[in-house]
Amino acid sequence: MSAKIKNIIFDLGGVVLDIDETIVYRELEKMGVDIHKLPHSKEFIDIMSKFDTGIYTAPTFRKRMKSLLGQERMTDQKFDAIWNAMLLDIPRERIEALEKVKKHYKIFLMSNTNVIHYELYIRDLQLRFGYNEFDDLFNKSYFSFAEHLEKPDPRFFELILDHEGLVPEETLFIDDTEVNIRTAQSLGIRTYHIRRDELVRNLFENGVLKEGVI
Repeated sequence: MSAKIKNIIFDLGGVVLDIDETIVYRELEKMGVDIHKLPHSKEFIDIMSKFDTGIYTAPTFRKRMKSLLGQERMTDQKFDAIWNAMLLDIPRERIEALEKVKKHYKIFLMSNTNVIHYELYIRDLQLRFGYNEFDDLFNKSYFSFAEHLEKPDPRFFELILDHEGLVPEETLFIDDTEVNIRTAQSLGIRTYHIRRDELVRNLFENGVLKEGVI
């Protein structure tokens, strides 16, 4: 018989927060940027990883990314507006669902994110829902730029397990990316690979995991 789930680790983008990365690429394409090769560019991936893990500051990230895009004269304000365009919304019913889930489980947030994005959705969380930070909604939140680790690095998962004293078999990880799911599974964590068209609240009934989810 499987161990009872006591802890749930949620991804942020695509699970709690609605996102659409294609909006950024479309905006860049309008400016003449070749967006077809961009996501697979070694330099692009390197810049992104260093920003998401807090190695690059926001000014360094902007400078290097604008240089890569050939948009050195773009203002920081316009760059941030385009960069943040992928962040859509945290639906109110999703916040309400998490509040119910927290009554039955220890819940954690684990996100690959950067400080530019963080500042935007933390402001949304404060203005719309009255939470000062994600640590007020979750038992604890873990962000790649603060921890200097990013998924799918197993050390990021191990950090949370160790810091919180979580038993992997009693812990469920919900994420929308296959490689992250595989890493969690390799550590004995139970998983649910959620699709972008699924609603996380539908995995629960009155805050409790539905039968058959895992």
